This record gives sequence, structure tokens and C-alpha cells, in this order.
Amino acid sequence: MRHYEIILMIHPDQSEQVPAMLERYKGMITAGGGKVHRVEDWGRRQMVYMINKLAKSHYLCVNIEADQAVMTELEHAFKFNDAVLRHLTVAKKKAETGPSSMMKTVEREETRKTQQAEYQA
Repeated sequence: MRHYEIILMIHPDQSEQVPAMLERYKGMITAGGGKVHRVEDWGRRQMVYMINKLAKSHYLCVNIEADQAVMTELEHAFKFNDAVLRHLTVAKKKAETGPSSMMKTVEREETRKTQQAEYQA
């Protein structure tokens, strides 16, 4: 089995369905004998360029260990899900379990927002 990192860009109007989508994809991975090592929800973020007249997207990062049959099934599911604007799958040498640099940035932004809210209150 190989290790993969998958980045999903999901339509911002579908943000409330992200947990259900994530559970469905995780079910597909575990049913095929794979493992989910890390799941990061980066939330809604500004895109660099517009896709389908959208300026924002909901981002997900998933690190998994799976075989080629599971990856083919996942890619097929991403392709035919209208909520998934783009997806990127990268093969990795080993399992990534720690927080990514993007997740650290998201956590810093959330901390800053809560501190500003406390300061203004």
C-alpha cells in the first residue's frame, strides 16, 4: 500500500455537507483495507483565481494509506461529485500525521480572531 495526500476544494455552498462527504470517503478507504492517517479541515479560504465564478472554496486535506483500487474508486467519486471543484492527489514516501504548515496557519488565524474578539469585548 502507498501513502497519499489528497487536497479537496469543495463548493462553498456545500460547506455544511463536508463532514458527511468526509465520512463517505473515509468509509470507502477503510472498506478497501486502507487507513486514514490525518484529516484537516482548513475551512473556507480565498482562491487565487476564480473557478466557476467562485472566489472562495472550502478546503480539506486528507492523508491516507491505500492501494490502487481504492484510489481509483476515490478519484471516480471526486470526479462525479458536483460539490468537489478540484482535487489533487500526491503520492508520499511515508505517512504524515503531524499538523501541516497550512493547518498551523489556520490555527494562528483562529487564535488571532478570538484574541481580537476578547479585546473588543
